[in-house]
Amino acid sequence: MSIAAAGLRPHVVGQGTHREDTVFMRTQVAIIGAGPAGLLLGQLLTNAGIDNVVLELRSADYVLSRVRAGVLEEGMAGMLDEAGAGRRMRAEGLPHDGFDLAFDGGHHRIDLHGLSGGKRVMVYGQTEVTHDLMEKRRDTGGLSVYEAVNVQPHDFDGPNPYVTYDKHGTSHRIDCDFVAGCDGFHGVSRRSVPDSAITAYERVYPFGWLGILAEIPPVSHELIYANHPRGFALCSMRSMTRSRYYVQCPLDDRVEDWSDDRFWDEIRRRLPADVAERMVTGPSFEKSIAPLRSFVAEPMRFGRLFLAGDAAHIVPPTGAKGLNLAASDVRYLFDGLREYYADGSSAGIDDYSRRALARVWKAERFSWWMTNTLHRFPDQGAFGQKIQEAELNYLVSSRAASTSLAENYVGLPY
Repeated sequence: MSIAAAGLRPHVVGQGTHREDTVFMRTQVAIIGAGPAGLLLGQLLTNAGIDNVVLELRSADYVLSRVRAGVLEEGMAGMLDEAGAGRRMRAEGLPHDGFDLAFDGGHHRIDLHGLSGGKRVMVYGQTEVTHDLMEKRRDTGGLSVYEAVNVQPHDFDGPNPYVTYDKHGTSHRIDCDFVAGCDGFHGVSRRSVPDSAITAYERVYPFGWLGILAEIPPVSHELIYANHPRGFALCSMRSMTRSRYYVQCPLDDRVEDWSDDRFWDEIRRRLPADVAERMVTGPSFEKSIAPLRSFVAEPMRFGRLFLAGDAAHIVPPTGAKGLNLAASDVRYLFDGLREYYADGSSAGIDDYSRRALARVWKAERFSWWMTNTLHRFPDQGAFGQKIQEAELNYLVSSRAASTSLAENYVGLPY
């Protein structure tokens, strides 16, 4: 339902200054945010002959410096191919057919490929995805404006939306048919919607993930998810020479409190003895602590403004769903926009929010379940710990339970 139908008007956050030297332009779709969601949507639109402009607050170098997810569902990988940006992923990415669950001193392989009817995931870093999409956009002449400040969508409750921004002291205005808000959890797009028109659902978890990157070979050729009395741990990788490891830590921990030696000692304590023994250690070149939350904003359409990716929802990283959910949003939104411009039908964009949210909530459930199953909670108590142990034992001893895990992990259909 449009904001106008609800009798509401968008409020303005950080509106740019309008001067006589304002630069005007026109496009069909204005995209706010040059992360993977915005760039993927922009490239698909460009390939389909639909004009679009991507606006990004940060510099291109800053966007590429962000360390994020690295497990792609088949649907996400296929969309990179469709965008024409999948060549390097296919050459350098690591297809994974399973992962290990480690608990009670042992580890148990979940056969994703066998349990899901032949599907697998691709380990390929989000930074690499962003880099490939940037290159493809540059090669195909797509317009991306980096370091665009005071970006603000306007009048998206009516037929003539526009977006303003400032760059190098000059005010710009982009008139458009639609605005796609792909600017993340803290972006302006969702904040431009009146509070009365949007409902937020949120759970903040009482711990974070301390993650490091190191130029060392991974301890296993597949991911290892570990549940341990000292807390959760994850052994992942970006390549066969670059490892990405995590340990659960209190929210009030500081990165400065964690030397590399302390990290390596801690993660080895949380892994089965045979895994810890073969782990190669080395200096980290990136270290950070990320809080965990589950968040959904409903609906995901407000007149001619559409939210996609982290602008609309956040999942804890346990289930590897954040980037992949952004891709499914882009799938639904692109299909709707293509139908609108090719056939003059608004059926796809009218159904965007419902279709996207149906898949979002399934992924939220799975990510919440993975987080609750694998982490130790401060208020868990002895009973809660026994229930968690029973859940893990059932999971690895029941083909039906393992199949459910595999089906969700490789990605539900779009």
